[in-house]
Amino acid sequence: MTADTATNLDEAIIRSAESTADLIKRAREAVHGVIFGQEAVVDGALITLLSGGHGLLVGVPGLAKTKLVETLGVVLGLDAKRVQFTPDLMPSDILGTEVLDASETGKRSFRFVRGPVFAQLLMADEINRASPRTQSALLQAMQEYHITVAGERHDLPKPFHVLATQNPLEQEGTYPLPEAQLDRFLMQIDVPYPDREDEKRILLFTTGAEETPARPAMSVADLLGAQRLVRRLPVGESVVEAILTLVRSARPGETPDLAGKIAWGPGPRASQALMLAVRARALVQGRFSPSIDDVVALAEPVLKHRMALSFAARADGESIEGVIGRLARKLG
Repeated sequence: MTADTATNLDEAIIRSAESTADLIKRAREAVHGVIFGQEAVVDGALITLLSGGHGLLVGVPGLAKTKLVETLGVVLGLDAKRVQFTPDLMPSDILGTEVLDASETGKRSFRFVRGPVFAQLLMADEINRASPRTQSALLQAMQEYHITVAGERHDLPKPFHVLATQNPLEQEGTYPLPEAQLDRFLMQIDVPYPDREDEKRILLFTTGAEETPARPAMSVADLLGAQRLVRRLPVGESVVEAILTLVRSARPGETPDLAGKIAWGPGPRASQALMLAVRARALVQGRFSPSIDDVVALAEPVLKHRMALSFAARADGESIEGVIGRLARKLG
């Protein structure tokens, strides 16, 4: 590649990044027209989608997790569907099933009826309430982007994203996701309580005669273009090294002062997730290249569901958040 070609390519990326950043800014504003406050949660969801991944939203009931997913579907122009997970939900309730049809001549044939997984944005509400069999059917689709029914392959729409929710309070009658399946979520986004001013706005704007509807700000083509751009944004060597240092330090035996405290840690998929997420975060904030600050900011949501502490560490009062925070502060 000649110097002139490289320069033209860089200029093309910059122009694309500028227009995409403007679209993302409008999308953020449109989401916040419906979702008050929760900036970190909204940004986390946008970063997840821009990275082409799936997100796990964790929070108590009533914090607008469902409303957020519905709003994102409208704002980003996606075909969005919702499934309420329950213990009796079957894989066919999500994937679809074959039905027997009879023609006017009496000839019988099977016809595949698509399930709600055939959406561009699927909300899996309280995913830990479904049986492992149903969870694995969805999580396989998340990984492979296609399903197989009666020996026939059916490709899922593009893009295909899952935003799943979990209630951290009630564990009776639930089936916690196995570690290997948690790893398929790009980020775990914790949804906190709103602060006082935001809750006041919620009271005033959601209990009147009319509510503000979400308005489209991007199209499917815009989102796909943004996802391609995220993979083309340059990443400095210092950021790459910071990602490697952080992920590797979160594994057992890698950090001396955490000896015996980490039961198991993140694999290479965590590094891949961080590499995409830091680029997407830079774009969300109007920058064209990520920094170490992006790595530090995304360390917890990318790593916390990909590692666990030992019993001794938990007995000493350690927490995953605290451990990740200590490792991330060493990067700065």
